[in-house]
Formats: sequence, structure tokens, C-alpha cells
Amino acid sequence: MEKVVADQREEIARLKGLKGRPSIKPSGMDKATEPPKPARKEKRRFRGKVTPRVVVADQVVKAAVPEGSRFKGYESFLVQDLVISASAIRYRRERWVTPDGRTVLAPLPEGIDGHFGPELRRFVLMQYHQGQSTLPRIAAFLGSLGVAISKRQLQRLLTAQQEQFTAEAQDVLRAGLETAPYVSVDDTGARHKAKNGYCTQIGNDWFTWFGTRSSKSRLNFLELLRAGHTDYVLNDAAYGYMRKHSLAAPLVASLAAQPQTEFADQAAWIAHLERLGFTKLDVTPEPADRFAGHRFALRPDAVKIATEGALWGSVQSHKFLCDGVVLSDDAGQFNVGHHALCWVHAERLVHKLDAFTDKHRAAQARVRGRIWSFYARLKAYRLKPHPRQAAALRKQFDRIFLRRTGFASLDRLLKRLHANKAELLMVLDRPETPLHTNGSENDIRCYVTRRKVSAGTRSDEGRDCRDAFLGLAKTCDKLGIAVWDYLGSRLKVVGNIVVQPLDRYVRGRFRPA
Repeated sequence: MEKVVADQREEIARLKGLKGRPSIKPSGMDKATEPPKPARKEKRRFRGKVTPRVVVADQVVKAAVPEGSRFKGYESFLVQDLVISASAIRYRRERWVTPDGRTVLAPLPEGIDGHFGPELRRFVLMQYHQGQSTLPRIAAFLGSLGVAISKRQLQRLLTAQQEQFTAEAQDVLRAGLETAPYVSVDDTGARHKAKNGYCTQIGNDWFTWFGTRSSKSRLNFLELLRAGHTDYVLNDAAYGYMRKHSLAAPLVASLAAQPQTEFADQAAWIAHLERLGFTKLDVTPEPADRFAGHRFALRPDAVKIATEGALWGSVQSHKFLCDGVVLSDDAGQFNVGHHALCWVHAERLVHKLDAFTDKHRAAQARVRGRIWSFYARLKAYRLKPHPRQAAALRKQFDRIFLRRTGFASLDRLLKRLHANKAELLMVLDRPETPLHTNGSENDIRCYVTRRKVSAGTRSDEGRDCRDAFLGLAKTCDKLGIAVWDYLGSRLKVVGNIVVQPLDRYVRGRFRPA
């Protein structure tokens, strides 16, 4: 609706002869603050050596020469080609009856699971998830090769019995949350069962994971951070979260006084809150309540805050993000644990601010210049951190964002950004943390492409498979593993190289020395 209204306003302005919405280009702050590359002489670039990943077969080509010619060896000319053909094998399985009446049937070869072979299944998965093709196009291509397969059968190949892939994607997330020094997060719109939802991305330089749900709340994000676990835990991390988010002290004390601290699922947790009277509280409990003698203003979302705390306690109990940083674009649902903010999104707010006078535009340009200079110093600090330089950068941050420019909107924005000082300067304490969320935006682009090509999903199995395969493909790319080889290893294609579970590679990247 917002998009429709904006388009209508732009059309009305055009018909009235007025200017439409301004076209705001990206700030380019990150690229512009890159250190200059050393000058070097331009050399003519030649084609690199071609090294095929397959076995090269030699074939001698005879030459017609006149009699008396001398043989001088061979001149190599490498040609790469692709052989695409369909085959069908009828396995005639021996069947025997033992003397005791049992029937013995010869097993199928390894990798044969159903009436479509592993090579065909690998091709379908590769084309759909990494090639971003559609079912009708894949069906038409296979039909032109002579394969008898329908779109419904293709759909089964994509979603049926893919538990090993969804489980491996979950293991990759757990490995990343346990070992990575930081994770970058983002979300985008998604359609599932003809309803609007959201897809959340979690990842860093070595892994990517996607999860599509109906909500983008903090409750949803904390549930995703549990990486498949369903428990709720009350521990020091949970109580600290509740106090930080202003849950009334008597309520926190009532939870801490109970002997039970672990709950298997949501039903058990809600039943526990009902026994304590959380679900009946509104604003001010009566003196006859279990908190007799205490009258206090109670926020109406006490159940929500307590549940978020128990979820955060579960995350910490499974050793997820114990010391890891969560890097986001300042969306509120991601503000958990050690939280850092993206500088590109922060500067974009100043860049998009509407200025109507020359004085205001000049003030905006000066502030952007100071931010760009400060950002360049932060990038240099990440390469060579030093405590003295960190102290100087903190003072410079105050000078930039506490300055008054006379442009009221800009001053309010600078004051708001200064309130996020700890998150924006997380890099001073944790230099391994990136200054932007470009990695998340690059990762989530493949999901946006899939959404545009094939719209939404219709079943929970289809949703989970789409998330899992897109995340696994991205993880393979980051680890330097060909997706074709990965699928061949999992589907037991004859002669394919063995690819270990991806979570082992992720853990190996962050194993302490």
C-alpha cells in the first residue's frame, strides 16, 4: 500500500508539472575510503593457463603430408566440451527363496533411491537452487533430452526426503554460532502459503543460513538463534536480559525462586508462566496477588519479555553467541547480546536527509565529509588496532556527533546516532567485526532472486528445503567447494569426490590456535 501511495503521489506531481521524488544514489562511503592502490606499470594481460577440472584425453590427429616429410612431434590444442545425454537402466534384481521360505532380493546399487538416478537428482537441484531456474524450464529441458518426467515429479525431487540437507544446514548454523567471532544478520520479505512472511539471514565470511517464518520480531530471531532446539532456560543470562528490558524486579524474583529452570517446549513454558500468574497481570496487580505488599507499574508485555529472556537463556546454554557479536542494520529485533551497527546504514540516514536551503546542504555536506574521514580511520584501525588510537577515535566520534550545525533535522539525527555509540564503535573492542553488513545483503540477494523467479512456497517442506539449499550453496561458495561436487558426494554419485560435512569446515575456520 505504501508503494502504491508513493507511485500515485509521484504521478500526481508529474501531471501538475512538479518535480517527483529525488533519485538518491548510494553514498559510496565504503569504496571511497579504500586506501589508494600503489601505482604500477600497465602490462599487457594474456590469457591464463587453462586447467580443466576433468581428465584430459589425448587424441592424435593425422596430417596428410607428402612423401619424404620428417615428423617433428605434436602441437597440442585443448578443447573443452560438454556431453549431455539421457540414459535409462533396467536393473534385473535376482530374487531367491531360501529353504526356510524367506525371499531374498538383490539390493540396488549405492546411490539409487527411487526411479531417478543420482546424476539426474543432482542436476535438478543444481539448476533449481544455484541456477535459479524454474520447474517448467527444467522439465522442458529434460523432456528435450528424452527424460520422461513431469513437473510434479520434479517437485518431489526438490522437496521429498531431503531431511539430510535440512539437518546439515542446521548443523552449519550451530557450528557458526558456536565458533564464529561475529555474525551478520538481515531479513527480507517472503511469501509462504499465500501469506506474507520474512526470511532471516545469519552468516559471515564462512557460512550462510536462511530461515523463513511468519514474523520478524525479536521473539522470532531468538527462536532462530536456538538453531533447532526447542527448550526454554532460566539462567543468569535470562535474568540479565529481563532486567535489562525493565521487567519488574518482583517478577524476576518469582521466576528465580522456582526450582524448575528448564522447560522442554513452548507449552511447558507457558504453563509455568500461567502457574505464576504472569498471563493474568495487566498494569498493577492487586495486593491479594502473590506479590502482596508490592504495588508497581507493570508493562503489559511481561510475558513477552520473560519469554525473550528464557529464549536468550536457551541460546546461551547451548554455547551459541557466548562471545560473538551480532552485526545488523539497526533493525530492533536484532539487538541482542554483543550488538554492533552497520556504518553504511548509519551514514545513509545523513545522506537521505532532505535539505531545502544552501546553508542546510552545506552543513549536511560537512557532516558527511567528517563521517567519511572517521570511517576511513576505523578501517585503518581494524588492520592495526592500538589502545591509544581507540581512545582518540572515541573522542573524535563525540566531536562529530555532538556538534550542533543549526540544521534541526540533522542535529536530531546526529543526537540519535550518538546514542548508538557503543554499537557503532564495537570495532574498537572487537577489530574482527566488519564495519558494514554488505555481506548479509549480498547473501540475501539470492533469496530475493528466487522469490522473484518462483514467488512463494506452499508447504513447510518446500519452505525448509528452499532455505536449506540456498544456505548450503552459499556456504559451499564461501568455503571454496563446488556445489556440483557437494551434491554428488551427498547423493553418492559414482566416482565423485568425498565432501565432509560442511559444519566441520566451518568449525575448522575458527578453531583457536
